[in-house]
Amino acid sequence: MLGLVLAAGAGRRLRPYTDTLPKALVPVDEETTILDITLSNFAKNGLTDVALVVGYKKEAIEERKLDLQSRHGVNLELIYNDKAEIWNNAYSLWCARDLFSQGLLLANGDTVHPASVQETLLANRGPAILLAIDNVKKLADEEMKVTIDCAGNLARITKLMEPSSAMGEYIGLTIIEPASEKELTKSLEATWKLNPDLYYEDGYQEYIDQGGVIGLQPIGDVSWVEVDNHDDLAKARTIACHY
Repeated sequence: MLGLVLAAGAGRRLRPYTDTLPKALVPVDEETTILDITLSNFAKNGLTDVALVVGYKKEAIEERKLDLQSRHGVNLELIYNDKAEIWNNAYSLWCARDLFSQGLLLANGDTVHPASVQETLLANRGPAILLAIDNVKKLADEEMKVTIDCAGNLARITKLMEPSSAMGEYIGLTIIEPASEKELTKSLEATWKLNPDLYYEDGYQEYIDQGGVIGLQPIGDVSWVEVDNHDDLAKARTIACHY
């Protein structure tokens, strides 16, 4: 199994950092970036072969590649998304489709989380696709919310959902098993071709709508944050020092 990070995003709400850096390289402290935390988590869980989907300000990651490999004991492969600045991340994940057959632990490049989240997902492998879910925190409009079916699997995933109707939030980490390769590739392609502004989570919805099953794994009461703006970054800086 490989690690995969979607690190192509611009993160314009994090300017001025993202005037010169992709979102994944925004610093959480003086020496540690969001990407450093993710790669460290992969290494702690035995995933030392990692692919990064890059796009916006990709040169900044290219320049740090050797240092990142040395610092975290990982081997990095860069996958280029030439639409990163104009299309959404359904296309970004589709760009990594050739790796689906090897099995992946996907992490969004803007999620600050402890290594225990990855450990929990890896310990509960089984479904062809398995999502990490926070079913503890109070939800609002911005979160990527989920509902479940009668078997406890994913029924619906979208931000466009009344928070009170959701069972939790998808936190941006997924196990993608080789068994999902063909159908997930088709679902993501159908999604970005329908509308390039859609999220890869919309591709997950298409996968379900075509008869696929996606499992959900609660992560417990864990401190984590999706870093979209400066308030989120302040929270990341508060919690990351305790990992």
